[in-house]
Amino acid sequence: MCSPENPRLRVVIAGAGIAGLTAAIALRKHPLIDVQVYEQAPELLEIGASIALGPNGLRTLERLGLQNAISNEVCYRGPSNLPMIYRHWKTGEVIGNDKHDNVNERLHRTARYHRGHLHGALLDNVPKEMIHLGKKAVGVDVFGDGVTLRFEDGTTAQADILIGADGLKSAVRQFFVPDFKLLWSGWTAYRTCFDASLTKSIPNLPEDSIHWWGTTTSFFSSKLGKNSYTVVGSIFVDPDDPSAQLKDAEWDEKASVQAFRDLFTDWNPVVKALAEVTPSVRLFPNFSCAGTLDSWIFGNRVVLIGDAAHAHGGAHATGGSLAIDDAYALSLALNSVFPVTATQKPSTEQISKAFKVYERTRKPHAEKLLKLVHSNNAARIAKLRAGHVETDDELRVRASKGSNTNWLHEHDVVKTFEKTLGAYKETGDDFQEAKARL
Repeated sequence: MCSPENPRLRVVIAGAGIAGLTAAIALRKHPLIDVQVYEQAPELLEIGASIALGPNGLRTLERLGLQNAISNEVCYRGPSNLPMIYRHWKTGEVIGNDKHDNVNERLHRTARYHRGHLHGALLDNVPKEMIHLGKKAVGVDVFGDGVTLRFEDGTTAQADILIGADGLKSAVRQFFVPDFKLLWSGWTAYRTCFDASLTKSIPNLPEDSIHWWGTTTSFFSSKLGKNSYTVVGSIFVDPDDPSAQLKDAEWDEKASVQAFRDLFTDWNPVVKALAEVTPSVRLFPNFSCAGTLDSWIFGNRVVLIGDAAHAHGGAHATGGSLAIDDAYALSLALNSVFPVTATQKPSTEQISKAFKVYERTRKPHAEKLLKLVHSNNAARIAKLRAGHVETDDELRVRASKGSNTNWLHEHDVVKTFEKTLGAYKETGDDFQEAKARL
């Protein structure tokens, strides 16, 4: 155990969302790491809409022993075992699907949650005294041997390491990268969750999660855990059009349910019926990083995870799993320089090594996704500005190809971490050479 002269490693996490809570759960398994979580919200409520976890995120939660967060009691897995089924907006016929490549365990198959239920399951694994509410971060001071997180109420938190897990509009990230910008893609979603009993009267309602595809509009519907149901209606416009519909929408803004229903009046009967039983909706404009960050590491004492590091607009429903794998990879990296048998906490150089191994494990993967997001958005905008209207045949061909994103949903974070760590060890502390080998 660390002696009084060499105290425990103190870790402060900014943000008590999925990324922050997963990081706290993973790190507190180490007997020599003290974790404290600071959240700007005054209370933690079951808010938000639906969220999906793919096999990668589910496997990581299982590695952490979080059976309560992946069981069928808290989430929903459809009977087909397909991660997604695509149906035609008008006819309702199946025109495509995605399939798992290497998923044998049912608990590892894509699961859908009310975000509040997943968050609550993670909270059950974090002692209440570790979470400090009403703490809005306003500044960070990095010293040679530590870091201080400053809050709006005048208080501070001192630590050896600060993890920025404060999401899309990260204050930690913005402090170090003040010119960082989020980019609206042109997509805006009407989202909601409600009691599944409201759908009982709808004939021919599919049991599986369905993405109903139109040309510039889409509709998603799915059962969730705990007798919940979700619908998501999305529209796409030119983001640079000053008169574009919903251009000035705010995140989580209450919206007109009638405006939502009007989007789908000409769609197939199942979608129209789902829209009619939807009691209320909120708006969620789609934002992602305008570019990529040069680094997720600042001053060898601060590191970013989740949307704070790589906001990608929720593309391919992979944000939750990315955040979970980020948190786990960071814990593995810190464990590699700070074993449970340590007699003193890691030096700045060792922390720097851990951060570099974590970043190299996760950053190329996230940047591949961001590149895909930016490319797809640019292509959509170009077609819209050129006046190209997708034909029915083109829509069917697009759906038949599926998403081709199993490289995301079935990514093995442990294998990637071990490969990265091995490359680092081969070249000593010259990680630039290790990078070239990967």
